[in-house]
Amino acid sequence: MITPRTATARAARPADAPPALRRSAPTAVLLAALTAVLALTVVEDGYYVHPGTLSWWYLACWLLFAAAARSLRRVPVRHRAGLVLAGGVLVAATGLAAPPTTSTDMFRYAWDGRVQAAGISPYDHAPADRELARLRDGWLFPSGAGCEGPDRARFGEPDRCTRLNRPKVHTIYPPVAEVYFLGVHGLSPGGARHKPFQVGGAVLAVATTGVLLLVLRRRGDDAARAAYWAWCPAVPIEAVNNAHVDVLAVLFSVAGLGAVAVRRRAAGGVLIGAGIAAKMLPAVVLPGALAGVLAGRRPDWRRAAAVLVPAAACVALAYLPYALVSNASVFGYLGGYAKEEGYDDASARSRYGLLRLVVPDDWALPAALVLIALVVLYVLRRGDPERPWSGALLVLGWAFCLMTPGYSWYALLLVALVALDGRWEWLAVAAAGAVCYVTAWAVPHSFDVVRTSAYAVAAAIALAGWGVRRRAVSQARVSV
Repeated sequence: MITPRTATARAARPADAPPALRRSAPTAVLLAALTAVLALTVVEDGYYVHPGTLSWWYLACWLLFAAAARSLRRVPVRHRAGLVLAGGVLVAATGLAAPPTTSTDMFRYAWDGRVQAAGISPYDHAPADRELARLRDGWLFPSGAGCEGPDRARFGEPDRCTRLNRPKVHTIYPPVAEVYFLGVHGLSPGGARHKPFQVGGAVLAVATTGVLLLVLRRRGDDAARAAYWAWCPAVPIEAVNNAHVDVLAVLFSVAGLGAVAVRRRAAGGVLIGAGIAAKMLPAVVLPGALAGVLAGRRPDWRRAAAVLVPAAACVALAYLPYALVSNASVFGYLGGYAKEEGYDDASARSRYGLLRLVVPDDWALPAALVLIALVVLYVLRRGDPERPWSGALLVLGWAFCLMTPGYSWYALLLVALVALDGRWEWLAVAAAGAVCYVTAWAVPHSFDVVRTSAYAVAAAIALAGWGVRRRAVSQARVSV
């Protein structure tokens, strides 16, 4: 039966619709502009030739992203989740517009999947080994004119090259990532090449948006926060176009922290463990998952074990099958990579850029470890167990500022944590990663200066954001 109140509500809807549309229109326009510019940026293949030009495209994307995310405040609350998700699908799709443009990591994924499909452990041989010669094809191992390009690597055969970076070393990727590579290979039609991994990245990116919206909804938080992930330029560029497996680790980590927040600690530990077994970096979210365990007079070891034991078990069980069938180390090139990237020698590259401004090079690594340990201790003592992502963001954000990594896709996890926590100022660290990876190459004579300056600005923005928020809380307390 239709009551007078129901009839009045139905009659009011048409009158309410135009204002809602008007309030959503600016966001829709900005989102359309962001999608168009992202597509053009992906197609702009200037990383090796015109990094300066590509940097301007990146800047345009980030500015449009900031404007679109801010404009969401005017969108009616009931429309925000749908708009974020729809926009996330469009933004992710832009990464499919071209083959990988700024990274060759995806080609190693395809190779590792192919090696496993042939019944060979990916940890046993480097791509250049003769034992794997029968698996090489003209796509991953071109010859002749196909070797003309700055992203091709030589591996010992005079007439051939490869798209794979570091073809003479064993794989570095953990077992969950390797299972993903094998799965994508098995589902890919013949001759599909790079596209299946890009589609996989898009699916994982959109799935992460869905999990973010679910976690935010359960907590009663603003769904607009999920746009920090769904619309961030780093997602279509790094997770989709370059198809970095980091997005798989991000998905597991977000789901794990969401489970920990509702006290499903064992499930959260397993999911975080799966993230660690996909890309190692999610290990830094563990302090957030243990936030507050040292807050009382006695450490809450039971709560800590409820997360750590399942996480460790998941990692161990993921490695076990590969350890049983592999003749070589299942850690592959991990140690060599850390040394190559200068994490053990601050003077080798522009690692620890901010710390090297105030301490000698030899002190940079110990100083970074001490400072990160202090941040971890703060999270364990003062962190909010109901907001584990807040502590995780603090640890990861300052770890990036102190270690100044040069690869922009590492920041995908940080972007997702920002979406959960809402402290948008930490997105400056993700932008700094993009500056280090692209813009710094446009000024080779000032490479280190650009990289250090980018992280200095990001750290300053993060500190400013902390100061503003702290002042706002203090004023709120005084007014009460």
